[in-house]
Amino acid sequence: MRLMVATQKSFYRYIMEKTIKKAVVELGHYVYIVSCADDTLYTGYTTDLQRRVKEHNRGVGAKYTRGRGPVELVYSEEHKSRSQAQSREYQLKQYSRQEKIALITKE
Repeated sequence: MRLMVATQKSFYRYIMEKTIKKAVVELGHYVYIVSCADDTLYTGYTTDLQRRVKEHNRGVGAKYTRGRGPVELVYSEEHKSRSQAQSREYQLKQYSRQEKIALITKE
């Protein structure tokens, strides 16, 4: 009986770990642009847009946005992988302000 209980616990632990890993894998990967109160634009990467905007507004987000709040989400893109999203983030960070505004208003 004791062996069976230990095996059941191991099985349930295994299932829970697989479920948690699957949930982490299925998170979205987002590139976003926020407009700061001083009319500047900040580009970043996250897996949770709402949480990240709240962090920026609380002053615990990126160093750049501290003291420039409140921020407003003006653009986002979802990507299938972290690598793709961060590559796109780098690409957008190379854009001029005018190119970013054109991208935002294109929607």
